[in-house]
Amino acid sequence: MNILEPKQLVDSLGSIGGHLAIWVIVFAESGLLIGFFLPGDSLLFAAGFLASVGKLNIFALIIGCFFFAVLGDNVGYATGKRFGHKLFSREDSIFFHKKHIIKAQNFYDKHGKKTIILARFLPVVRTFAPIVAGIGKMDYATFFKFNLIGGFIWTSGLSLLGYGLGNVIPDVDKYLLPITIAIVVISVVPSLLHLLPEREK
Repeated sequence: MNILEPKQLVDSLGSIGGHLAIWVIVFAESGLLIGFFLPGDSLLFAAGFLASVGKLNIFALIIGCFFFAVLGDNVGYATGKRFGHKLFSREDSIFFHKKHIIKAQNFYDKHGKKTIILARFLPVVRTFAPIVAGIGKMDYATFFKFNLIGGFIWTSGLSLLGYGLGNVIPDVDKYLLPITIAIVVISVVPSLLHLLPEREK
């Protein structure tokens, strides 16, 4: 079973287990250092599609993903606030690379508190942005407000996109893989464009 493939999760774990597994993945990508490699964008889209064919409940999906995305960011914020700049001196490992923290820090320096919303749509950055906000001791009320906004737009937007296409396009399941790949590419491009100026420097 591929734990990153919603259809396999639902087929193997059932509807309730599938919902729980998706929520856990969203939480891990949002707030745990080891979650940066998880495919949040494509996961939400594919889960929305599965809801359109009755395998998941769209309301439970969105509410749960929103809650765990916000919770994950709060854990990330607490991690950054607790461990602070010690993270910058931590040795690289399989699940941790300082370059990801530095990348998120540069993005935060450029965009300020809006980073908490914008980062939701940038793989890797979305995992480390709340940590950087905690390191920088962003006002928690401000962080929480932007966390709610970003979490809602990200989880509901991508889930409803998959749900809508599943209801509108006949036999959309035939095109699910290429559409999902396109979403992954589109979500990765902003990160690559953000990295180019840094490498030129």
